[in-house]
Amino acid sequence: MKKRSKRGFTLTELLLAAVILAFVLSGLLLLFIHCLFLNESNRNLSIAIMHAQFVMEEIRDATFWGIEPSITTGTWDWSQADITSGGLIPLSNETIDTSVTQSGNPLGISVMVNWMDRNARQRSASLQTSLTDY
Repeated sequence: MKKRSKRGFTLTELLLAAVILAFVLSGLLLLFIHCLFLNESNRNLSIAIMHAQFVMEEIRDATFWGIEPSITTGTWDWSQADITSGGLIPLSNETIDTSVTQSGNPLGISVMVNWMDRNARQRSASLQTSLTDY
């Protein structure tokens, strides 16, 4: 008479497989959550750069000899209310600061965008350019 072997898994094997599966799934979940935060951070950076480009275009449309005095008086230093009135949707605690990096012709300009990330971490992005009166 042949001995019939039992088919299936023991309780220990099933528990071990469940623990390994839970460990792998928790790692994948953490990776997914990290990617969500990274995606939001990159989206905010893209929006900040777009806002800086918007301000650069506003500066470019001004008369050349009026740009430096306007930057010095803070015409393009925008708060959240100014950003909203410009037709843009501001980031959390976003401010835009412009400064002259080089006087004369060519005129060096820097636009710095500051905002707060989800974790209340201060972030910033800046664009720099030179304009000339030719």
